[in-house]
Amino acid sequence: MQIDFDLEAPERARIVVAMSGGVDSSVAAALAARTGAEVIGATLQLYDHGEAVKRSGACCAGQDIYDASQVAEQLGIAHYVLDYESRFRSGVIDKFVEEYAHGRTPIPCALCNQGVKFTDLIAFARELGADCLATGHYVRRIVAGGRAELHKGADERRDQSYFLYGTTRDQLDFLRFPLGDLPKPEVRRIAAEVGLEVAAKPDSQDICFVPDGDYAGLVKRIRPETEAPGEIVHVDGRVLGEHRGVVHFTVGQRRGIEVGGQAEPLYVVGIDPAQRRLIVGPRQALAVAAVRVAEWNWLGEDQRDVMLKVRSLARPVPAIRDADGWVRFAAPEYGVAPGQAAVAYDGTRLLGGGWIEETVAADARAAA
Repeated sequence: MQIDFDLEAPERARIVVAMSGGVDSSVAAALAARTGAEVIGATLQLYDHGEAVKRSGACCAGQDIYDASQVAEQLGIAHYVLDYESRFRSGVIDKFVEEYAHGRTPIPCALCNQGVKFTDLIAFARELGADCLATGHYVRRIVAGGRAELHKGADERRDQSYFLYGTTRDQLDFLRFPLGDLPKPEVRRIAAEVGLEVAAKPDSQDICFVPDGDYAGLVKRIRPETEAPGEIVHVDGRVLGEHRGVVHFTVGQRRGIEVGGQAEPLYVVGIDPAQRRLIVGPRQALAVAAVRVAEWNWLGEDQRDVMLKVRSLARPVPAIRDADGWVRFAAPEYGVAPGQAAVAYDGTRLLGGGWIEETVAADARAAA
């Protein structure tokens, strides 16, 4: 299979490929090599060696760095390992912890893509005189009217566009996504056809720097005060009990509240870390009428009517953007939390997105 990298003369081009050690980025490198261009693999080391060797099944970990180097050797391409540990800690891990400590729901993958994975890697690729940087993301770059657009991946089950909303127009001109039109089974088939040992390697399921899924454990180690107990307060003002630390909860969560004797299931509706309060209520209390979005990044036109996606696994829903930064849903939306991203689409095309700073409950629509 020959993938078009949108290069005028591939045989005279240089492509840098971001290689995490997984099957997706490995196949991206293999497809780049098939163009006849000079291909250079670049892998990020985001942990110190002592920690990295313990981590497997994430990206940018000890075993994964080794896997990336083996794939590069098999493909006959140059391979660099870049030590971005300090940048990753300050730009992603520390912000992740701070967001949790402030009762918000962070998205570290979006932060990582906006920082070390795109900003720094693109700078590295340009320093090498590359014509583009290719990644294994499941998104499509489509040139229309002489301008690059970012679209959802053809396989919607694998689409990663939500995490790439912060991509700038200048970055998109330089980026290539060779897997955008491929389903995952086809990617694994190509890997097996090429004979890559990572063809059957499992996908990572958790945040890369928390491979065991224990987010609370990480936050507690850095911000121990988040484990302090506090009141569980119903939205009607009743104190229902005591929680074991706000670090264990996010908005929309049902499990772990541990308050019995209620007429209906309770969900986390809000978190007040300053008062160490966990605010809970019935599911209808999670209904949100509008969100205030900050730090918008636009790849497309600044449209008023959009389809808005507010969680990575949610479907985009109709919404209207106001000039003051508020976005109002056509119908109440559930499970919306400050700290997450709000990403606007027009069909499959990603228009832009930003961070959710504030929400308005559906029963307080008039107050928005």
